[in-house]
Amino acid sequence: MQHLKRWLTAIVLVPLVLWVLIRGNTLVVAALICVVAIFAVREYLRIIRATEAGPASQSIKVISYATSMILVMGACLGSWQVMFLIQALNLMALSIFVLFRFSSTPQVFDMISKQVLGIVYIPMSLALLVFIRALDGGILWIIWLLIVAFANDTGAFYTGSYLGKNKLAPNISPKKTIEGSVGGLAASVLVGFIFCLVFFKDLHLALLVIPCALIMAVAGQIGDLFESAMKRANKIKDSGSILPGHGGMLDRIDGLLLAIPVLYVFLVFGR
Repeated sequence: MQHLKRWLTAIVLVPLVLWVLIRGNTLVVAALICVVAIFAVREYLRIIRATEAGPASQSIKVISYATSMILVMGACLGSWQVMFLIQALNLMALSIFVLFRFSSTPQVFDMISKQVLGIVYIPMSLALLVFIRALDGGILWIIWLLIVAFANDTGAFYTGSYLGKNKLAPNISPKKTIEGSVGGLAASVLVGFIFCLVFFKDLHLALLVIPCALIMAVAGQIGDLFESAMKRANKIKDSGSILPGHGGMLDRIDGLLLAIPVLYVFLVFGR
């Protein structure tokens, strides 16, 4: 039943995401990314406060959601200066929050440091998708990224299910195996190579993306383990339940969050 839910969710979401990427303009794509970022940040704030006395402050939530949305929309301007300015404004808002809450909440600095990590970890990374879309062939590259990430997850899952024997990180994610990890890496490289060959029709580029796909797959698995460690430290199984069969939004994009910067660096500096 769990497998069926995963595939049904994918069947519904994949055409929608592809339609937005192919038919939508930059603002429409940015709006979709904003929705993903806000849901993921919401789940992140829930995770980091899971072992605390209460949920994250409403002020922290508002600052986090607003910063996430402005970061992604700000990326539409294509300016890194704007992105850094938005980060500075987030810190300014947090500083004001500290002034009002310091006397009543001694652990306020722990709270805001986790918020800053979350903003860099989630919306800052997702905002790079807007930069990637603006590059030559950007839409195809985003689709390539999603396919490589999907191949990584699927290859690791099924290879680990049928061949997995040696634990990869038992203290973080007991079900993940070394065999599954290798299967995910192999699937990512193979699918990434074939996609480039078919859609970009460039053998040289297809060969060039092999190390990029491999590094992206490694980054994706690290991102997956990072989120698993964060959930385990806070005694949470899933970040949410918004996506049937997949858990929360953050569960679905955890691997993408570290893979996106790898692709961006490759497209800007590696070709």
